[in-house]
Amino acid sequence: SGIPWSRASLMRMITAKQQRAKRGGSVSDRGRPNITLTMEPPSSRPPGPEIPAGDPSLVVIVADPAWQKTIPGAERIARRAAHAVGMQGTIVLASDRLVRDLNWRHRGKNKPTNVLTYEDPAPEIVLAHGVVHAEASAQRRRPAHHLAHLVVHGALHLQGEDHEHPGDARRMEMLESRILHRIRVPNPWKRA
Repeated sequence: SGIPWSRASLMRMITAKQQRAKRGGSVSDRGRPNITLTMEPPSSRPPGPEIPAGDPSLVVIVADPAWQKTIPGAERIARRAAHAVGMQGTIVLASDRLVRDLNWRHRGKNKPTNVLTYEDPAPEIVLAHGVVHAEASAQRRRPAHHLAHLVVHGALHLQGEDHEHPGDARRMEMLESRILHRIRVPNPWKRA
């Protein structure tokens, strides 16, 4: 059985270190994917300008209708955030159940996570509705802002960024903050 929107979800996930190794760097991990949940402080500014939906190099699929109920314009928000990073590929706004199944299949963890990224055969980001909404609520952030942040975060992972070490984490946080500022989403790392 396969995932109807992309073959990427069927491939084993790859870490940023492994991506760098493919490009000629070194890899010292044990082949385990590196996806970390993030917690951000509260935010209050609304999302910024719209990005046209006509870009064929970026596909946003709303696989779980709950996204449209709890985050009006979720597809537009995801597209705008991905565009700000220059991402090409697929973004899937999925259910917790689907993300849990993918997380089990590729990482051996039988629970949903906020975002999964896949590099091969094409870039893909898969987000879990319930997890994203619960994190936003727990952090007192607007769900739309948290969605934008996680799309940017996932897209940076696809570009080889990582947060395994403190210096890498700080650099990635700064990149996220600058990109989110351009689309008028508050800095998720700034303490209120």
